[in-house]
Amino acid sequence: MPTPPKTKTPSTELRVLGEAFLDHLTLEKNRSHLTRDTYKQRLDRFFTWLEKKHRITKPGAVTADSIRSYRKFLDTQSTPEGEPLSRETQTYAFITLRSFFKYLASREIPSVSPETIDVGKLEQKEVEFLEPAELVRLFETCEGKTLAKLRDRAILELLFSAGLRVSELTSLDREHVNLKTQEMSVRGKGKKLRLVFVSDSACYALKRYIDKRTDIDEALFVRLDNRAEKDAGDLRLSPRSIQRIVKKRATEAGIVKDVHPHTLRHSFATDLLANGADIRSVQLMLGHSSITTTQIYTHVTNKRLKEVHQKFHGRK
Repeated sequence: MPTPPKTKTPSTELRVLGEAFLDHLTLEKNRSHLTRDTYKQRLDRFFTWLEKKHRITKPGAVTADSIRSYRKFLDTQSTPEGEPLSRETQTYAFITLRSFFKYLASREIPSVSPETIDVGKLEQKEVEFLEPAELVRLFETCEGKTLAKLRDRAILELLFSAGLRVSELTSLDREHVNLKTQEMSVRGKGKKLRLVFVSDSACYALKRYIDKRTDIDEALFVRLDNRAEKDAGDLRLSPRSIQRIVKKRATEAGIVKDVHPHTLRHSFATDLLANGADIRSVQLMLGHSSITTTQIYTHVTNKRLKEVHQKFHGRK
């Protein structure tokens, strides 16, 4: 009988497996390319340290002691600005490592057990949002009939009205906006589709902006400079451009807070909860996969609980 051809054994080098894990994130887990890039940076740092410190290149050589040693190493590292690495940065590094070693375990590739990797707890951040008076001042910076002001007003109104992430905003095309029904579908994290709603004021701002447009680009929000106009088919604003616009308008409004697009998303959620919306509904409108994520807005729900306590407790 003829000898069957030998099957090529997949490489077990850590860096090769790291690339397979990153492909798994984007192709099977529907994670964004930004998430992939972030995970890659963390894994590369770990692999480089393993190679230099312990000459480890294969998963079977990674042990719990290796992980503990890496934890001590990260605790001595600094940012490019010379600041110590924050606990948050270190925690996310080990969240990435645990995900990677869980992936190896699911593929029955021997290595350190992911259960032995303690990621620690993330400190709950205090959410920064805009007060109603600050929002009014922010919108007023875009009063006028120039295309730039109409565009920026529509951006600010839509961010606050629908609670969009900046990546969701920049991916919108004109055809996605239905001003009659005042709703649209957006694709969020994990490429999940959700319905968002547009307020009367945001619809008005969008209509004025769209009616003023003379280009035929499909993107909802576009650059207006001459260089962009010459670059046909590439007018869409980038997330970084949106950040600059929001920051510029906040500075003009005299707002001293560090305002960015996500501040308006926080303001959206805060406004809903402060006016009586239940947290589950807010979770759906934000596109959070877990209620735990939405609970960062406890600054609002805690205040409401205090008001309920003061109003109803001990009145007899």
